Amino acid sequence: MPADRSEALPTVRRPHRLAGGQPGLLEPGASTDPYRLRLYRILRTDFPLGYDPGLGAWLLSRYADVALALTDPRFTGYPRDGAPRGPVPAPLGLCRGSLVCTPLPSSGTDRIPGSTPATATATASAVERAASAVERAAYVLARRIAGRDQADLVGEFCRWLPAGLSSPEPNAPVRTGGETADCARHTGLRERALASFLANMLDDPDLLAAVAGGAGPGAEAGTGMLLGRAWTETLRRDPPVQIVLRRTRTEVRVSGGTLPAGAPVACLIGAAGRDPARFAAPDRFDPLRADADPLLTGPAGCPAALLGRLEAEHGLRALLTAMPGIRWADGFRPASSGVLTRGPRTLLVRPS
Repeated sequence: MPADRSEALPTVRRPHRLAGGQPGLLEPGASTDPYRLRLYRILRTDFPLGYDPGLGAWLLSRYADVALALTDPRFTGYPRDGAPRGPVPAPLGLCRGSLVCTPLPSSGTDRIPGSTPATATATASAVERAASAVERAAYVLARRIAGRDQADLVGEFCRWLPAGLSSPEPNAPVRTGGETADCARHTGLRERALASFLANMLDDPDLLAAVAGGAGPGAEAGTGMLLGRAWTETLRRDPPVQIVLRRTRTEVRVSGGTLPAGAPVACLIGAAGRDPARFAAPDRFDPLRADADPLLTGPAGCPAALLGRLEAEHGLRALLTAMPGIRWADGFRPASSGVLTRGPRTLLVRPS
């Protein structure tokens, strides 16, 4: 592993250190870019278990420890005890852990345990309606900016696509069992995730060419699989939610020491997703990686997670259809910001 060179960075870009040298997660400078500042790397290597007074929680940054906190029954939701606890996945990715949401299957062939055939059919129909609504909205938005000399995909596409699909009205695209999918109505995380996904795809001309060249039943199925893997890889490499809070129910031993009972714990998803002990070349965006892991993407049946994946897939297809020559604006490079939630603020492109 390359030597840590954070001390060589300008002072304004160095993560602020707490007593004992631990980087402060919420201190000035930390939220600019915890990856570029090596903040996550320093925590994983030198402070795998440390208390952050600004956040009021113990920090877990290694993949093995974060995975334990997300799945082990010795951890519970925080701050409310009603939040999911192991082995049920914790709220993360695009999932807000709402108690009023009913899970959806990831495809029309999946069944929710205990559901009747009629319920399964109605749910599959809801998924199909959601996909159709996403596809229509994506093409409308893409055509609106196709003739521009320059466009900002965050402000003119990523923000509007989730917002247009999250109505609380009875005919909203995602409803099950008469309950509105509460977390699907909160669109900020989906906006950030979609922006990160598009940034990663636009950065790789070969991937774009593979998606654009998908035609015919067989090729389209292969392209859909590629887009699904690229979406999962985005949530690993650039998660919209960087921190998930949990609480210990008893003492728990982790790699850096022992967590006391009843302790608030901050799972650093952004650090765990780039842990070299778990992922090869963790900073590289690689949809075809052999060590992909769905743990950090959140519950597959969450309505928000389903909508996010549909928005990524149909959104990119719509952009490439309306703007086959889409590319970054001259001199532009995408940059993300934020340490609690994270994503690009701007994506300047030339539509043709």
